[in-house]
Amino acid sequence: MKVLLMHCDRNFDWQQELPAQAPNLIQDLGLEILFNHMSGGDEFLLQVAQRGVLCSLAEPEAIIYRQQALSDCLAHPEIVRAIYNLTVETLVEKKKIFGWFSQTPEQNLRYAVQVMEVLVRMLKRLRQVALESGTLFHSPAFKRFFAMLLEELGDEYFAIINEHLRRLQFRRGVLISAGLGKGNSAIDIVLRSPLTEKPRWSELIWGPRGRLWFDVHPRDDAGHQALSELQARGVNLVANALTQSTEHVLGFFIQLRAELAFYLGCLNLRTGLNGRGFETSLPEPKPASEPSLSALGLYDPALALVTGGGVVANDLAVAGKELVVITGANQGGKSTFLRSIGLAQLLMQAGMFVPATEFSANVATGVFTHFKREEDKTMTRGKLDEELNRMSQIVDQIRPGGILLCNESFASTNEREGSEIGHQVIGALNEVGVKVLLVTHLFDLSQRFRREAPDGVLFLRAERLADGSRTFKIREGEALPTSHGMDLYDEIFRDGLPAPTAGD
Repeated sequence: MKVLLMHCDRNFDWQQELPAQAPNLIQDLGLEILFNHMSGGDEFLLQVAQRGVLCSLAEPEAIIYRQQALSDCLAHPEIVRAIYNLTVETLVEKKKIFGWFSQTPEQNLRYAVQVMEVLVRMLKRLRQVALESGTLFHSPAFKRFFAMLLEELGDEYFAIINEHLRRLQFRRGVLISAGLGKGNSAIDIVLRSPLTEKPRWSELIWGPRGRLWFDVHPRDDAGHQALSELQARGVNLVANALTQSTEHVLGFFIQLRAELAFYLGCLNLRTGLNGRGFETSLPEPKPASEPSLSALGLYDPALALVTGGGVVANDLAVAGKELVVITGANQGGKSTFLRSIGLAQLLMQAGMFVPATEFSANVATGVFTHFKREEDKTMTRGKLDEELNRMSQIVDQIRPGGILLCNESFASTNEREGSEIGHQVIGALNEVGVKVLLVTHLFDLSQRFRREAPDGVLFLRAERLADGSRTFKIREGEALPTSHGMDLYDEIFRDGLPAPTAGD
C-alpha cells in the first residue's frame, strides 16, 4: 500500500537531504519563524515542514495535485488530525511491545504476531474512518487513498489475517516435516499447517494411533536441545516472512504519519496567520515556459507572525522581464517586500497557500538568496570577499529557470566597483535565463541597467512622501540618486543631539 497524498506517483521522502541553498534561504527569508509555527514545537513536524517547503515541486500539475489535497485538509481539519493521531498512537502501541532482539526464531515470531495484532486493530480503525468520512473528500489524492482502504481492507482480508495470526500462536504445538540426510541429519525441513481437528481423549492418553511418536524424557537435555533446534529451523522462515509483513504495514503507517504531518503543519500555519487577521490564498502556478510574476495584497508572513499586525501589503506585476530592480528610501520596506516574494514562491512550489489575496508565478528550478551579512567577527576575510564567495557558490548551483533574490549585494565596496561587479554578474545570470530581483542603493548600477535594457527591466521604488515619511508601499518608478538617509538622521538625532557648530 502507498499513501500518495503529496505526490501522485510516489511517496514523499521526508528524510531526504535539504538543498544546498537551504541554510541561506532559512536565514534570509525568516523561514525559521514559519517552520516553528508549522511544527508547534514538535521535532517530527519540523523535519517534515522543512523538507516539504524547501524541496520544491517543479511541475504545475504536481503543485495543483497537492493544493487540492490541502483544500480537503482545510475543509476537514478535524478528520485529518484524527487520522494523524491514529498513526501516532499506532507507533506508540508498537513501542510498548517488548522486542526480543532476535534471540530465537520463536521469540521473533511471537513479537511479530503481537505487532501485527496491533497493526490490524489500527487498520480496522483507519478503514472505519474511510467508511464514515471518505465521501467528504474530493481531491484525487484523498479519493484514491480512501478508495484503496475500502478495497484492500475488507472484512475477508481481516478474517484471513486473524486466522493466520491465531494459527501462528501454535497453541497445539508446532507441526514440522523433515527428511533424513547424510548421517541422519534433518533435511527438507518444512513448517506445516497445524492440526485443525480436536484430539480424542484416547489420543491424549495413548498418543495418536497410526502415527509414529515418542516422548523425550524431562531430563534428556540433549534431546530437548535437538528438538528446539529442529523447531527453530522450521519456524525461522515463517518468522522472517511475518516480520517482513509487519515492517511493510508499519512502514505504511510511518509514511502516512509523515505526509499528514505536512498538511498538519499547513493547518497550524494558516491558523496562526488567520488568527492575526491575515488572508491566504491558493496561488496559480504556471509552466516555466511562461515567465510571469504577479500578486495582490502580498505580505511577509514571517513579519506578520512576529508583529501580529501593522504589516503593509503590496501588489506586483512582472510580465516577461528577467530583472526587477528595487530602490528607494532607507527603511522603506524594500527588504521586507523582497522576502515576501521569495516566501510566496517557495510556498507556491510546496503546494501550499501563499500570503496574498492573489498570486501567480511560473515555477522555478530553484530559489536562491544573496543577502548582505554582518561583518565577519573572526576577521578571516573581508565583506566583499565573503560576498563574492557566496555568489560563486550560487552560480555553481543555480540553473536556467531559477530565481535569485539579491539584497544590497556588492554594497560592501565603493559604488563604482560594486556597480561593475553587479552589472557583470547579474547580466550574465539574465543571459542564461535566471530571473533576478535586486534591492540596491547603487544608483550607478540601476542606471546602467536602465540605459542598456530599458524594456527588459522593471524598476520599483519604495514610496517616500513629501514630508519624508515612509508608507512601506513599493511602487513602479526608477531609481533616485539619493536614498534620503538624512530623513533617518533627523528622525533619530534631531531631538537627542545639540545643533552642530561651525567647527563640526
